[in-house]
Amino acid sequence: MAYTIAVAGKGGTGKTTLCGILIDTLCKEGRGPVLAVDADANSNLNEVMGVDAPVTLGSIREDIKNAGASGSVPVSMTKQDYLGVKFADALIEEPDYDMLVMGRTQGTGCYCFVNGLLKTQLERLSKNYKYIVADNEAGMEHLSRGVLPGVNLILIVSDCSLRGVQAAGRIRSLVGELGMKPDAVRFIINRAPEGGPGESVLREAGKLGLDLAGIVPHDAMIYDFDRDGRPTVELPLDSPARSALSEIFAKVLPHGK
Repeated sequence: MAYTIAVAGKGGTGKTTLCGILIDTLCKEGRGPVLAVDADANSNLNEVMGVDAPVTLGSIREDIKNAGASGSVPVSMTKQDYLGVKFADALIEEPDYDMLVMGRTQGTGCYCFVNGLLKTQLERLSKNYKYIVADNEAGMEHLSRGVLPGVNLILIVSDCSLRGVQAAGRIRSLVGELGMKPDAVRFIINRAPEGGPGESVLREAGKLGLDLAGIVPHDAMIYDFDRDGRPTVELPLDSPARSALSEIFAKVLPHGK
């Protein structure tokens, strides 16, 4: 089975950028194939990676849930078979990685049956990859519902604010509440100003039991890339943020895999 990494954090901490650079790092190091999963309905992992994402699994779930009323499933196919066809349409295929965008369901009511179908598809697909990297929202919806495969490593990302660190602490607590048992949960402080995050931030992280893997400095190049609409994964390897992340990834990723 694939080694699964979940990246989580509150909005605005730069976790999607970090997630994209992680995926790009795995590919550049020859650790692929990688399945990238954009599991944050508000994120834009595909833009960070520089690919289009015309179909989301959220829209497919809506279609499947309402299939009985709309008659969209051919009479000769089961919902499971139909989901498999639609699932293939949603898979973005790149040379070193593939991507799925989960998206958000818009309707009301229970999606348990459809989520069960989706989980089966993801479990089947995961066998084709060495790594799965999932960009999650703070509530980790798809993990809490058991849609995504079991997680080996959780990376929690925060900025240098106390509120950000406290949000990271809540995510850390949520991991236990959900009964998840990853091999490791590591904490990354992102966008640190010159001089570092400050003693109060580090004290708060320690008080909350966050296991600090490293600190990523503020990098003006990331903002330049965003402004110009360039994929963040095109950052040069010696940029401040990318250099720091390379050291962190070398520390937290499994060796020999």
